[in-house]
Amino acid sequence: MSLIWGRFAVWFYSIILFLAGLVLSLTVLADMQIIWALTAIFAALSLLGLYDFTQKRRAVRANYPLLGRMRYILESIRPELRQYFWEADTDELPYSRNQRTMVYQRAKGILAARPLGTVLDNYEEDHNWLNHSMVPSHIENKDFRVVVGEGKHKYKCALLNISGTSFGAMSPPAIQALNAGAKLGGFAHNTGEGSYSKYHQAGGGDVIWQISTGYFGCRTKDGKFDPKTFSKVAKNDQIKMIEIKLSQGAKPGHGGMLLAPKVTPEIAETRGIEPYSDCISPPRHSEFSTPRELLSFADKLRNLSGGKPVGIKFCLGHPWEFAAIAKAMVETDICIDFVTVDGAEGGTGAAPVEFTDHLGCPLRDALVYVDNTLKGAGLRQRVKIAASGKIVSGYDIIRHIALGADWCNMARPFMFALGCIQARDCASGECPTGLATMNPKRYRAVDINERAQRIANFQHYSIEAVAEMLEAAGLNGPHELSRRHIVRRLSNSQILLADQIYPKVEDGALLRGEEVADPRLAVYWDRVNPDSFAFTS
Repeated sequence: MSLIWGRFAVWFYSIILFLAGLVLSLTVLADMQIIWALTAIFAALSLLGLYDFTQKRRAVRANYPLLGRMRYILESIRPELRQYFWEADTDELPYSRNQRTMVYQRAKGILAARPLGTVLDNYEEDHNWLNHSMVPSHIENKDFRVVVGEGKHKYKCALLNISGTSFGAMSPPAIQALNAGAKLGGFAHNTGEGSYSKYHQAGGGDVIWQISTGYFGCRTKDGKFDPKTFSKVAKNDQIKMIEIKLSQGAKPGHGGMLLAPKVTPEIAETRGIEPYSDCISPPRHSEFSTPRELLSFADKLRNLSGGKPVGIKFCLGHPWEFAAIAKAMVETDICIDFVTVDGAEGGTGAAPVEFTDHLGCPLRDALVYVDNTLKGAGLRQRVKIAASGKIVSGYDIIRHIALGADWCNMARPFMFALGCIQARDCASGECPTGLATMNPKRYRAVDINERAQRIANFQHYSIEAVAEMLEAAGLNGPHELSRRHIVRRLSNSQILLADQIYPKVEDGALLRGEEVADPRLAVYWDRVNPDSFAFTS
């Protein structure tokens, strides 16, 4: 009985049914095809059970022939079961159902309203909000813009733009739809490190060209920076700004590799590499190794592009390294035009688990430090700040602007607007929505024009939400936001303004030698120099 009802039960019954079918198929029911079919099925299951029992690679299958395979089947569909049946509406894994629903609704032009009240616990630690006013304002012009750079190529940047999304990591129609949506909505699309492709060009929207450690799209055959190629591409009217990528939040300090089979001729042409050969992104740049050299490289790109704004993107690690960059700007009077601060909570197609979970500074803490450093060095008016990370709602934009950003970038929410369902299968090439894949059979389902409109809708309604919240707070624009407007609960009995939580630094305080409240700057400023990223103890 233990054999019949035990761990061999499924295999045992498969054998019994195979033998029964064999007997029936050889007697009066031999002409019934269904008997033959069932007999063949149970024969196959019996042999599969025998294989499970005798193999040594999988102990579960050896001890539970056939039955053990259910474990792997259930395990493979666990994410889908969790997402659709058991995940709470507020579980952020990494984005909650409520957040995704809001994006889907705004992308489709549906009112993103919530009936009956909030589902958040207002008394939970870390709950935060924007204080409103008894005398709300009215904002006529809601097309909020930030001027970046100087001269004829200065760029009026929108308050919300698309963060780095590389061609190759995302499919051709996905890239084109993102960029076409940016054109419809009048905002910018960052190329990501995959360079400026023909699909960005086809979209016709404003482009921020990201230059990574691999110098894709402007490199020599041996992977060095190619000034001539860069200048030719950068002078394209569609490219509005240049961004030097030092690191990214999802995997700071880590390079990348696109394996040879995935390097199609199109990707190879875009990146300036050989097709069907491994595409390597080194962990660091070869063009500079000190803060002063970084600024010289940025100035070189500005000149080669005809004067277009040039900035850097990084996830904050050692605080003294950015302090050294700021000191280099003070001493050389060569300023980058903007800094994109990427939080450790940022996303990517694939990253080592330890890097994703335990490396890099979270966005809000990094944003405050970068803002304080630029203020203390007297550079804040010249150098703009973009916030990039886990930002999804209008309130998220307001909160990060209040903490020090001039504008915000998003990638994953715009992917939701395209149709991403958070399957978290970006690296396999089998994206169920045809967005994160280079398989034509999968991305054929992406309607460029329809998805482009969704992209424009999401950005538009997000900015509208920002404007409505600003009006409720009695403000006339994002430029009036400060840390005093954001409130955060620290415990059941303690509520503080962000202005009381984060250290403040007065404009030019570091230059005047004044004591500053930010402990990182107080320790590091006098121990860094423009000729090294190292910290002098």
